[in-house]
Amino acid sequence: MGNSLQDQLLGAGLVDQKRVNKAKKAKQQKEKAQRHQRHKTPDESARLARERAAEAARRDRQLNEQRLQAAERKALEARIRQLIETNRLPSEAGDIAYHFSVDGKLRRIHVDAAQQGRLSRGALAVVTLDDAFHLVPADVAEKIAAQAPERVVARNDPASEDAGDDDPYAEFQVPDDLMW
Repeated sequence: MGNSLQDQLLGAGLVDQKRVNKAKKAKQQKEKAQRHQRHKTPDESARLARERAAEAARRDRQLNEQRLQAAERKALEARIRQLIETNRLPSEAGDIAYHFSVDGKLRRIHVDAAQQGRLSRGALAVVTLDDAFHLVPADVAEKIAAQAPERVVARNDPASEDAGDDDPYAEFQVPDDLMW
């Protein structure tokens, strides 16, 4: 019962010694190739492990950068929200509609006569927070515009409205508080 299949086939006369030796030699060569390949595998597996580690480190850095950017955006949003909420003028619905353009659409906010005068002189500005418009002083609007210019939707600058020498209608000033 301890006889191998080769010995049994050789004893039965189904194969000769030459074929048995040839099969042993092929088996030994196959084992040798596998041993040789196993020696190369650690180098290759180490290289693959290094590549995987480098890829994981790159993904981690990218994810960390995205988290930092999200935290910075959130902090900026909180600073702007605090600036607007602490410095906005009370929202008393005035009887004068002040019109301004936002993204190509005409919007309005109701103000009183004093606020309208300050808006036209550039002492007040209109900012947006949570899809609502608020009035804030011009210096606060400048701080907001430095951090998020899209939040300041209407700000008059009297110095920039001076027409140049080449303007043929320079002598015909149009007032900002013109009522229609």
